[in-house]
Amino acid sequence: MKFDTVVLGGGIVGVSIAAHLQRRGQAVALVDRRPVGYETSFGNAGLIQCEGVYPYAFPRSLGKLLHYARNRATDVRYHPSAMLALAPFLYRYWWNSEPSRHAAIARSYATLIAHCVSEHRELAGAAGATALLRRGGWMKIFHSAAKQDEETRNAERWNREFGVAYESLDAAALRRAEPSLNTSLTGALRYTASESVSDPNALVTAYARYFEQLGGRVLIGDAATLEPQWKVQTESGPVEARSAVVAMGPWSGDMSAKLGYRLPLAAKRGYHMHYAAQDGARLNHPLLDVEKGFLIAPMARGIRLTTGVEFARVDAPKTPVQLGAVEPIARELFPLGPRLDDEPWMGRRPCTPDMLPIIGPARRHEGLWFAFGHAHHGLTLGPVTGRLIAEMMTGEETFVDPAPFRVERF
Repeated sequence: MKFDTVVLGGGIVGVSIAAHLQRRGQAVALVDRRPVGYETSFGNAGLIQCEGVYPYAFPRSLGKLLHYARNRATDVRYHPSAMLALAPFLYRYWWNSEPSRHAAIARSYATLIAHCVSEHRELAGAAGATALLRRGGWMKIFHSAAKQDEETRNAERWNREFGVAYESLDAAALRRAEPSLNTSLTGALRYTASESVSDPNALVTAYARYFEQLGGRVLIGDAATLEPQWKVQTESGPVEARSAVVAMGPWSGDMSAKLGYRLPLAAKRGYHMHYAAQDGARLNHPLLDVEKGFLIAPMARGIRLTTGVEFARVDAPKTPVQLGAVEPIARELFPLGPRLDDEPWMGRRPCTPDMLPIIGPARRHEGLWFAFGHAHHGLTLGPVTGRLIAEMMTGEETFVDPAPFRVERF
């Protein structure tokens, strides 16, 4: 089977790339070891974060570092056995999180974030999936006035720098917006221009179905069998292509290393569980409990509780201690009923130490392209990345300057 391009990875990024290339007249094969949308794209919080101009930084203050070093925080945990291997990555992540460097990173990152809602809307419209996208934003909720004031100052700065839209809610306004929440909360910030998704897996599946309607092929195969120039083994037989795109999320580091590229990629792992809502309770927005470090969101399957960050080796066994720690807190916040899943789901967010994704050509191999490292914003930036890579590969003028995301920076 011969194609113009083989895209490796069936998550939101890979599917979006495949659809955009197929739109431009290329013959594209999309290859993954599982059906599309069943790895990291399956279990995220469902946010399309146009307020997310500042990627999540590493803590810099001594107090916060000591707090997390105890490994008992609800928002961040780590496997001690992985720390030696992760230390070089974490040091570079810490260094890039210095405020002036972080601000410079945000100026580049914001060029992608600015298009996230419009690109999802356009692709969802073509795929017949707009019903899965919800307007109305999402909220950060607060237990203390001090934390609310701190986060409001951040929102004000993001508004000045990048035009981030938000509104501040006092306790009474929050109760009107979310009457089922615990009444002890002091208030909330609502990011009004951001959107959310009622079923991330269904959205990725819809985008993949649109890709197939355009003539693309979705194949089950082992991306690790990729060989220059360019062949990969699938259940339907070998696939050959003139170009290949590595969009394998947290496994992209292993694939690129096999081809001779030593890229600093690590995984922030996270967990989720679905619950029924008790006594007719209703959740109208995704809600991030900033002080406790978890998020609850209304999903097609129920109320999804997602955890913060776990630093560990990519394929280490599940250790959902964070989920166990935050579930009682979430039950006090909102009337959660019984668990709906047999066991916690775990996903892996692929991260670079400078918090920017890697998007562009791999210069040492003709026809090889990289598109990974989107960290917490893979769902947010999938269609943006798909369009940008497709424009670069087909020689079009790009709608975003790709220079900050080039692989050569490493």
